[in-house]
Amino acid sequence: MTTTLESDIDDLWHRYDDGLTAADADAGVRRTLDEFLDALEAGEVRAARKTGAGVDSWVANEWVKRGVLLNFGLRETERREYGGVGYYDVLPLRETDDLEARGARNTPDGTVLRRGAHLGDDTIMMSPSFVNVGAFVGDGTLVDSCDTVGSCAQLGEGVKLGANTLIGGVLEPVEDAPVVVEDGVSLGAGCRVTSGFRVGENSVVGENTLLTPRIPVYDLVEEEVVYGHLPENRRAFTRFVESSVSDHDLFDGGAYKPAVVATDVETETLEATRREDALRE
Repeated sequence: MTTTLESDIDDLWHRYDDGLTAADADAGVRRTLDEFLDALEAGEVRAARKTGAGVDSWVANEWVKRGVLLNFGLRETERREYGGVGYYDVLPLRETDDLEARGARNTPDGTVLRRGAHLGDDTIMMSPSFVNVGAFVGDGTLVDSCDTVGSCAQLGEGVKLGANTLIGGVLEPVEDAPVVVEDGVSLGAGCRVTSGFRVGENSVVGENTLLTPRIPVYDLVEEEVVYGHLPENRRAFTRFVESSVSDHDLFDGGAYKPAVVATDVETETLEATRREDALRE
């Protein structure tokens, strides 16, 4: 099915590039778009894949990201209704009838799953929270209150997102890998992970840490500076380092910029995060 679906999406992409519009989309086009969203929701296709052992080996599945874009370009905006409130969008919200049988749960009044989002078994969504189209949320993951999981973001199994955490999405350009958070990662409250940053498995990230490719990660384990990813099994937190503009005439005193410091995950840190599992039973 995946091979056929990929071929159908590639064909639609070429037709769209040649001028096909939402007004021209017939029943066959809409059927392909719906089948694609169904495959995303089932976890049969994903916006990114891991090609090697390291967290830095994730690459985009370009045809999948094109399929997401086609669902915007080849659909008309319609009036829809949710909870008695009218809204206007090209996509409806995702049906949630499958969640009970898979042990997943979402609290009322504010947990929003957009069409084309995958929610794994035994996951929890606390309100208010939002998971966008093309996102993959792995089994046993917690999406806490005021969290956002952006378009095409990839969350592994057993991930814990602290309250008010932003997982950015990368939809365009299609060749860029989206944000990836691997299995067993714990992100403290208020974290921001953006612009295709990748977080290695079993890492623990302190509250209010900003992870983005523009901010250096000082890895004290390997004694190197890396950009765009946090290696696996790290404890990471924000520190400030001196900026190159520190000696500018407009400044009295130094100027500093944010950086991320990464050390080995300590046994005590892992035990503390695992104790939170009791809240999920």
